[in-house]
Amino acid sequence: MELRDIEIFLTLAKELHFGRTADRLHVSPARVSQAIKKQERRIGAELFERTSRTVRMTPIGEQLRDDLLPVYQGLQEGMERARMAAQGKVDVLRVGMIPSNAHDLRPFWDAFRSRHPQWGLQIRHNPFINPFDPLRSGQIDALVSWLPVEEPDLSVGPVLFTESRVVLVTPDHDLADRASVSLEVLGDFGVIGSALPLPEYWEDAFTPFHTPSSRPIERRSRIGANLDDIFTNVGTGEAVHALGSHVTRYHARPDITYLPVHDATPLRWGLVWRSDTETEPIRALAGVIRDLGAPTL
Repeated sequence: MELRDIEIFLTLAKELHFGRTADRLHVSPARVSQAIKKQERRIGAELFERTSRTVRMTPIGEQLRDDLLPVYQGLQEGMERARMAAQGKVDVLRVGMIPSNAHDLRPFWDAFRSRHPQWGLQIRHNPFINPFDPLRSGQIDALVSWLPVEEPDLSVGPVLFTESRVVLVTPDHDLADRASVSLEVLGDFGVIGSALPLPEYWEDAFTPFHTPSSRPIERRSRIGANLDDIFTNVGTGEAVHALGSHVTRYHARPDITYLPVHDATPLRWGLVWRSDTETEPIRALAGVIRDLGAPTL
């Protein structure tokens, strides 16, 4: 199996969507389909169950994913270590980002690279579905996550930034002409539920289960696997949702209006890492963040 085909298979196993897989890898959906069919012919069994609405892994597909993933990650890490060594760097710190505003945090990244030229720094996207798995499996060394994080095996470091919240609606929605809204509106309209369960305390910190007056906020559907799912469902008028306000700058869209929320507590985003794998580069990045201080965006 060619390395590119392995990459396509593992990405589809994660996304469970041919279009998103193609977008992430900058190939056509036909190329994704061709690679999967070739692998299935070689193995002699289906790796994915496909319908017009869903893509699911078969048991054989799950077995292949579990066997290939550590090998693929090892190859990537070996190549990266060689690249770093060629640049005179002795280690690389991999930071996962749940928010999409890595550019706002450039002062932290630049200061780390300036103070510690012996270490490389990689900034990667991290999903909010199974958010802590990449930390626990060793795919990343530290994570930028909304707080609180109350996992017994994880350490929570300094806050990187705080931000207000916004509610997402279509431009023709009944709420769209308001200058701001209360969290109470989520009790009227509900929000998009996560495609997979999140830690309850963690989900509540981002999208509360109750309004300020204690009315329940319904999870109207459980289809939010990533930010694109949220945008698609809001933009087509099927739901409203609440996010951190940095999306207003990084994701301007003609099909979505962002409404400031005037009675929500700010979102706090902090640095998180596995307690048993704390390293000198992690401590150094945490020190940089403490020195520079957390901006309010």
